[in-house]
Amino acid sequence: MSECKPISTPYDSGCKPTKAEEDQDVDETLYRKLVGSLIYLTNTRPDIAYVVSMVSQFMAKPKQIDWKAAKQILRYVQGTLRFGILYGRQDDLKLQGYVDVDWARDAEDRRSTTRYVFSLGSGAISWSSKKQHTIALSSTEAEYRATTSATCEAIWLRRILHDLHMVQDSPMVLQCDNKSCIKLAKNPVFHSRTKHIEVQQHFFREKIQSGEVELIYCPTEEQVANIFIKGLGKEKFQKFRELLGVLDKKVKIKGEC
Repeated sequence: MSECKPISTPYDSGCKPTKAEEDQDVDETLYRKLVGSLIYLTNTRPDIAYVVSMVSQFMAKPKQIDWKAAKQILRYVQGTLRFGILYGRQDDLKLQGYVDVDWARDAEDRRSTTRYVFSLGSGAISWSSKKQHTIALSSTEAEYRATTSATCEAIWLRRILHDLHMVQDSPMVLQCDNKSCIKLAKNPVFHSRTKHIEVQQHFFREKIQSGEVELIYCPTEEQVANIFIKGLGKEKFQKFRELLGVLDKKVKIKGEC
């Protein structure tokens, strides 16, 4: 019965999915059905996006440890059934984003993963967690690629808001916790040291110069995108979950009737 007890975070370091060949196999069909349902749930629950992306990498030959990790997510969902993204009424809706990357964290292929989230008002409206296509040679390069992807998403969102007559007059603020990446984007002198980065990545720098995007530094402790990168402790996880706008539906939003 203790295994069914709800938990406060969906991540358990003791149940981290891995390609452990010696571990016991589990029913592939059942595992795929469970993970597929969890992937669908991430459309409204960004707080489980990281752990779901982990378990979804082992669809082919799931092991017992992968099954335990998936059930860990279910236990968390069981305890947060009333949670969802709540959008409060606000007069001034500003689009802002957070971008981060876990450089070479995957021990299997050493590819980094781009994570970003955009919010409008009190809740998140767009988020992503996706592996980069090539291996980055430094954390700065990985972060620079991530900000390029986030910038493309930002421009697309701004155009949608424009069509909805919600024009964003000021530059869209994109927050990053890598100072080297910010310097590289703003100072062309640094480009001579990073010639291995493809020219297409500098598309992001052009958008900064045109005033469409403003890249600013954000301390790691305030980096909301961290919730998409790694397993967090209870306090940090709940803090970032709230900043995403994922709240208990019974909680009354400030200013709402």
